[in-house]
Amino acid sequence: MANYTPKNILITGAAGFIASHVANRLIRNYPDYKIVVLDKLDYCSSLKNLNPSRPSPNFKFVKGDIGSADLVNYLLITENIDTIMHFAAQTHVDNSFGNSFEFTKNNIYGTHVLLEACKVTGGQIRRFIHVSTDEVYGETDEDAVIGNHEASQLLPTNPYSATKAGAEMLVMAYARSYGLPVITTRGNNVYGPNQFPEKLIPKFILLAMRGKPLPIHGDGSNVRSYLYCEDVAEAFEVILHKGEVGHVYNIGTKRERRVIDVAKDMCKLFNMDPDSSIKFVENRPFNDQRYFLDDEKLKSLGWSERTIWEEGLKKTIEWYTSNPNWWGDVSGALLPHPRMLMMPGGVDRLVDGPENAEFDSANLAINTSQIGVQVSKSKTSISSKKPTLKFLIYGKTGWIGGLLGKLCEKQQIQYEYGKGRLEDRSQLLADIQTIKPTHVFNAAGVTGRPNVDWCESHKTETIRANVSGTLTLADVCREHGLLLINFATGCIFEYDAKHPEGSGIGFKEEDKPNFIGSFYSKTKAMVEELLNEYDNVCTLRVRMPISSDLNNPRNFITKIARYDKVVNIPNSMTILDELLPISIEMAKRNLRGIWNYTNPGVVSHNEILEMYKKYINPEFKWANFTLDEQAKVIVAPRSNNELDASKLKKEFPELLSIKESLIKYVFEPNKKH
Repeated sequence: MANYTPKNILITGAAGFIASHVANRLIRNYPDYKIVVLDKLDYCSSLKNLNPSRPSPNFKFVKGDIGSADLVNYLLITENIDTIMHFAAQTHVDNSFGNSFEFTKNNIYGTHVLLEACKVTGGQIRRFIHVSTDEVYGETDEDAVIGNHEASQLLPTNPYSATKAGAEMLVMAYARSYGLPVITTRGNNVYGPNQFPEKLIPKFILLAMRGKPLPIHGDGSNVRSYLYCEDVAEAFEVILHKGEVGHVYNIGTKRERRVIDVAKDMCKLFNMDPDSSIKFVENRPFNDQRYFLDDEKLKSLGWSERTIWEEGLKKTIEWYTSNPNWWGDVSGALLPHPRMLMMPGGVDRLVDGPENAEFDSANLAINTSQIGVQVSKSKTSISSKKPTLKFLIYGKTGWIGGLLGKLCEKQQIQYEYGKGRLEDRSQLLADIQTIKPTHVFNAAGVTGRPNVDWCESHKTETIRANVSGTLTLADVCREHGLLLINFATGCIFEYDAKHPEGSGIGFKEEDKPNFIGSFYSKTKAMVEELLNEYDNVCTLRVRMPISSDLNNPRNFITKIARYDKVVNIPNSMTILDELLPISIEMAKRNLRGIWNYTNPGVVSHNEILEMYKKYINPEFKWANFTLDEQAKVIVAPRSNNELDASKLKKEFPELLSIKESLIKYVFEPNKKH
């Protein structure tokens, strides 16, 4: 068969792992080919993966979703696409057990959109290369000496492979019904530079770099075949030019390794003791024992594996040790059973940003609740089904805990309040086993009755709730692979020489607490430092919380409006109406670490009361007093500070400044005149 020569190639998902290596190779080797990359920049993709290609004149990047029929049709026509290499897919099996609808949407519906777009172009497409997986064959017999060949029956065993098999059926149907010139590939496991560390080899590398145990599902006897990424990129280069329309090609290797052996090889290269460094964890709901492919058909086209395991593994380790922060904060992916929720835009923080984007798919801002921040959602969403979420919330009788429950009801998110006491491990375990949550929120703890002065005379109770209880909950959640959203406090800082009042220089997430004026703040600072050792915790530093409910006695505005005198100091504050919905979005995005959970900027007591007078009560009057005068009527000093909210603002650009948020969410809705 004569070699095929494409002109204009659309590669979907090419900011991801395998496709980026394919795109970079084609752009490097074939300057006459125009390569158009379409990628929505999901959590496991990054524009940095395409850095070698971005200066090339034959490269074009388009940020968008393959589920957008309008966008796909537009690209095929305006770019005169004659070849499609379809890589875009959700691929991590662990995720498919907890978020299978997202796999159906991306892997089946997205493929269907592409196929339909090809059909309506009327013969413009000369090649459609559909990238599938060896997992569609299902489990290979342990004693089989010949691998699955291209005509073997498809017997997928998990939601991921089932969606890939379903997509293959659609591709086959369009080939037969409409004469679409399709080629399908089914490949073994791939490893190498740029891979998102939810997958086994990069996960092991990053854990080993951090001196942490390597988790193995089950007993580690499962057998897999691993191909180095550059060998796979070459395979696609060969299939593109020499592959025969209507055929399927296995991309595989006969060199197999047990998962336990991969871990031992990793320990050897990092000088780690395998007996103490390998940790056996609960297995997946179903874990195929072996995948084994017959790759003779592809070899007949002239391809062969070039990179031996030891060489490929060393290259991969060298890349990750040279680029340890390529993916940003990946602590959630390094858990034994990561629960990444694939939300569009969920990890744009991990990429440089779409500077080269020629076309941004249209986005429609939707308000997640009456009291919510606007979160982008694809205009072309094709299903009203949401990812299956179930929240376990502690702090039912508290202010924030109560509001969280109401917010879940508005967003139609399943939730239950925890019944156990935080310091009782057995009760927490019972809650998790009974409720089976996807995420845990901790809004429980002791702030004082009616204020933090109470903690000064109830220190053991404060320690039990704020330190022991919180740590126990974090530990139980970590054991079960659960993300804990922990509502903490920003009242652990006070203005100092490096962060003077009125300077606009706020305390950052990495700054060490410097305020020890109250026992409450001491316990909160103590537990925050200890929680840094847990990679499953998202700590939200709340400050002087405010809501639109001006009758709530816990509301900061309600408090100071009832005082005879107030101090007048600018502070960072948290508008719950705007920020609580963000905490839910942070859970969906699987965010970890410490976050200054306040609106940007500061506002003083007098500025708030001036707004109160303007919008609520024009007759309202108040008086000020100094900190020294205040000290005479309180037991414990109070924290005054500005927190730098730029990290939160970068993640959620729609976030309003404190004064804008006060007007929009608090005073305008309560306006009396």
